[in-house]
Amino acid sequence: MKSYSKTRGIVSLVVFAILFVLVLYTAANGWTYEHSGSLSDVKLGLDLRGGVSITYQAKGEETPDAQDMADTKMKLQKRVEGYSTEAVVYQEGSNRLTIDIPGETNADQVLQELGTPGTLIFCTDYSDIAGTTRLDGNDINSAQAGADQDGKYIVVVGFTEDGQKKFSEVTGEIAGTKKPLYIVYDGEVISAPTCEQQITSPSCQIEGSFTYESATTLASYIRIGAIPIELEELRSQVVGATLGSKAISTSLMAGLVGLILVAILLIVLYRVPGVCASLALFFYTGLIIVLLAAFNQEITLTLPGIAGIILSIGMAVDANVIIFSRVQEEIGLGRSVSGAISAGFQKALSAIIDGNVTTLIAAVVLYFFGSGTVKGFAITLALGIVLSMFTALVVTRMLMRAVYAVGVQDKKFYGEKKPAKEKDFLSRRKIFLIASAAVIVIGILAMVINGAKTYALNYSLDFVGGTSTDVAFNENRTVEQLESEVKPVISDAIGSTDVTLTPVVGSNNVIIKTQELTQDQRSAMYEVLEGQFGVDSSKITYENISGTVSKEMARSAIISVILAAIAMLLYIWIRFRDIRFASSSVLALVHDVLVVLACYAVFRWTVGNTFIACMLTLVGYSINATIVIFDRIRENLGILGGGDLKKVVNLSVTQTLGRSINTSLTTLFMVITLYIFGVTSIKEFALPLMVGIIVGGYSSVCLSGALWYIFRTKFGVKKAEA
Repeated sequence: MKSYSKTRGIVSLVVFAILFVLVLYTAANGWTYEHSGSLSDVKLGLDLRGGVSITYQAKGEETPDAQDMADTKMKLQKRVEGYSTEAVVYQEGSNRLTIDIPGETNADQVLQELGTPGTLIFCTDYSDIAGTTRLDGNDINSAQAGADQDGKYIVVVGFTEDGQKKFSEVTGEIAGTKKPLYIVYDGEVISAPTCEQQITSPSCQIEGSFTYESATTLASYIRIGAIPIELEELRSQVVGATLGSKAISTSLMAGLVGLILVAILLIVLYRVPGVCASLALFFYTGLIIVLLAAFNQEITLTLPGIAGIILSIGMAVDANVIIFSRVQEEIGLGRSVSGAISAGFQKALSAIIDGNVTTLIAAVVLYFFGSGTVKGFAITLALGIVLSMFTALVVTRMLMRAVYAVGVQDKKFYGEKKPAKEKDFLSRRKIFLIASAAVIVIGILAMVINGAKTYALNYSLDFVGGTSTDVAFNENRTVEQLESEVKPVISDAIGSTDVTLTPVVGSNNVIIKTQELTQDQRSAMYEVLEGQFGVDSSKITYENISGTVSKEMARSAIISVILAAIAMLLYIWIRFRDIRFASSSVLALVHDVLVVLACYAVFRWTVGNTFIACMLTLVGYSINATIVIFDRIRENLGILGGGDLKKVVNLSVTQTLGRSINTSLTTLFMVITLYIFGVTSIKEFALPLMVGIIVGGYSSVCLSGALWYIFRTKFGVKKAEA
């Protein structure tokens, strides 16, 4: 290790202390009076703030013109800004637009007022629309309900410059003739006013026997029709702010508790290096918050995003564990502490880079093929991976050098690991393979049995479509009461018996899953819930997903896992220059995915939006653990040669066993705290991930080396090597 003078060590520690305090202070309070860069400046998604989200798709099979999509986006943006200055419209793909209106307290009313965009035209002869169209939606600037001087309700319509000219021309023709000007929306006449005189101004008012509701509805149709593309609603979601605030507080608590537990474990296992890693870990966490706040225009934090951050904190420890295990091994071999630190970082470097790059591949695939909330998870996970490498290879290394330079040099402060007695893992490989195959077969049978009844897996609306409504009753109701008292009432209200009611454990909330409901059906259901059961309808939240979106979700899940596996296989093949390393690692991770999938089938865990994130996180995590073992096999092949492959594999697995256990424990701590403190959607993510971490650790230790040994002895080598 390049020597540090005592003075340089002190300076390094002082500089780090200043940066440490600055980063944590900024994360908590910001760096200006506007709190820029603090946790409060992190841009929160709808699932954390509450509000409404609607996804529209252009009608027709042809891809719409890019300029028309841009114009539609712009007009919708101006329209929704009336509900909230933070409302945003963004394009998804070539033919979809999503509207997010955070913080809206009456989100369902927004949906009703906004309506479904369609075609708007003004014509003088309704019997022959195509030949008499005088204006269309592109000629309209605005439309608002109001009242005249006598207090009568009216609709005020504003025109573009071209629209003003067209309107002046047509009103000049029909003025005083009692001939109506038909306003037609999606082929139906929504108003037919007459004109007493020519109107040359840039706006006009429509008078009639309006109520406030009818004037507002007409204005809404004119506004929403004033876009160049016909749109249809694909997905809508109303989220209550109460859930969001609870999700934030519980996730923060989970993160804090998990951090403390991880720090304690690191210090117990690795002593002074553990202290350095813990300080770097808190620094890393503060840095993530500062970056999320600094780039709040580009990054929106969602519920899966919080899970990604907390998970990345657990995974950030892995690099430190690899390094510290190497340092303790080098000390056990008789090296000085200084030499052990230098050798530990050097020998751990390749495993850290390869492991993190493969996990990063999973995050990239997730970003490009996942939906909006899953993209948020992918961004935060990728950010965490990059920062974890920085803190482990730069910050922790600097701290260890500085601490050693100021006088903490006795090896008892760093720990010592004597060469472990080689364990014969390969002799049990048939047992491991049979046990794994049995679990996978059980999962397949469970899916076949489930599929004969309903679905192979317990799909949420994200995969099958429909409406999920979260209702808070005034008192707790048993499943029997829900089935006998509530279900029949809801079925009558919506006109369907396809109703499933699931009570939320630990609360009076009930999740009502139905077919995809229209606004009228939702309103009818809200009325009976409020009238017969005293439910506060303003606190009801729901999610509406069409079958089109559901099929795409299922397809993207499969494509994401396959592409991630292929990309990882290619990367490992290139890095290790041996297809047998790559194929073994991919087979091990396929095993992990199938085992976790078996748990989904047997225990009927919900397969929802976070399922994709969970599976790809598992893929990245599992292959990361496998690469550490393969890296040691590659190293031992260079030392021992290929004469005794059994010894190489057994020794490599034995040498990395402590690291595999410790990394699994630290990551589990973070995920367990997520499960204990998290809201329902977080629990749905954390539970299978806990199983995945355990399964990933098992496959890395018990299967990956065995699979490589089988490939190595069966394909392309001399018999002497076996």
